[in-house]
Amino acid sequence: MQAQTAPARNELRIPQWGLLSRIAFRFCFVYFGLYCLTTQILGGLFPNPRYDIPDPGTLWPIRQIVFWTATHLFRVAGPLVVEGSGSGDKTFDWVLVFCLLVVATLATVIWSVVDRRRESYAALYRWFYFSIRFALASEMFLYGMVKLVPLQMPFPYLNRLLEPYGNFSPMGVLWASVGSSPGYEIFAGSAEMLAGVLLVIPRTATLGALICLADAVQIFALNMTYDVPVKLFAFHLILMALFLLVPELPRLTDFFFRNRIAATSAQPELFRTPRANRIATMGQILFGIGLVCMNAWAARKSWQEYGGARPKSPLYGIWNVEQMAIDGKVRSPLLTDYDRWRRAIFDFPQFMAFQRLDDSFASFGASIDVHAKTLTLTKGSDAKWKAHFTFSRVGQDRMTLDGDMNGRPVRMQLALMDRNKFVLVSRGFHWIQEYPFNR
Repeated sequence: MQAQTAPARNELRIPQWGLLSRIAFRFCFVYFGLYCLTTQILGGLFPNPRYDIPDPGTLWPIRQIVFWTATHLFRVAGPLVVEGSGSGDKTFDWVLVFCLLVVATLATVIWSVVDRRRESYAALYRWFYFSIRFALASEMFLYGMVKLVPLQMPFPYLNRLLEPYGNFSPMGVLWASVGSSPGYEIFAGSAEMLAGVLLVIPRTATLGALICLADAVQIFALNMTYDVPVKLFAFHLILMALFLLVPELPRLTDFFFRNRIAATSAQPELFRTPRANRIATMGQILFGIGLVCMNAWAARKSWQEYGGARPKSPLYGIWNVEQMAIDGKVRSPLLTDYDRWRRAIFDFPQFMAFQRLDDSFASFGASIDVHAKTLTLTKGSDAKWKAHFTFSRVGQDRMTLDGDMNGRPVRMQLALMDRNKFVLVSRGFHWIQEYPFNR
């Protein structure tokens, strides 16, 4: 009796799909496909630190469609914020998702009528599954790298160290909390990077999708509970991870809940021959390595621009105003009015800030000439406003500013505050604690 040859892996994966499966796939194909093509995901697949690639959804003609829908259907009166806000939960984003849902629903209905005799979409599913894998992996690399190199939530800047906790927004609390613990931020970034790496490799894609789902749920929970405006995008990451996992549910259920041996993966190979699939696997791994390298390059560039290796002001530090004279009249800043300063903060080279007596801040553009010992301040809200000082330092911890501020002569005597006096800066990590140090 001749031994029967086992069928190729992909030949086992072409069952007849039920009606609901076919309809669900059509909808997911259109909706997730459009979402990836119109949001930051497309740019994440081709990262370039030198160019800021706009989201395709903000360009013609989609931009005009969203504007029309917002104005005529949702009665949005004012202009929509489209770019530059840093928020992923803008009115524009919600209306865009609504438009995509409408298009996907109509397309699913038409597709289901026109193609009602088709029994399955095995070939199309293979390539769509592949695309969603890399869409998720690219975002895990993007968000993971800016945590692995602590950039997304930086250690609190000097202004933050002085600002009263009660003035923080919920998002500010989260950013300062995670930023003050770089070790935890690196850990969170490592989990996201791990999900991306596993998603890139075909044989570990299911495990990668599980870790990605856990990461995305955690991100979504933080966004919801701390009012971080990336809720909509995080929710879509959850949905796409679930799309990858749904075909694996029988195997996962057997393994985790029924104490049974899990069957082989239901995911089909991209090609019919083992050689072609080996080449495809190597190509996917190389592309994944490219994504990691490009994101690492971007993170290194950002680390040097505004991260821990950023340039700092030549007058870096928090300076207490010990004495301040306006129009030649010397008064203690503790007894003066709203327009007098309590502290001067120099952090970034091009900016500085004064802290008022009520703990609020006034920020200025700063131009510092170390050789000429001059400080020029500008105010973005008032092009005519200017201040010009000469400064002299007595040792490392004393400085005098002498000049005029908006036409009035001002002289300030400043004393440098030791940054290490902040417990948040100096406390560090301790293996042994006889009592909790909770302040």
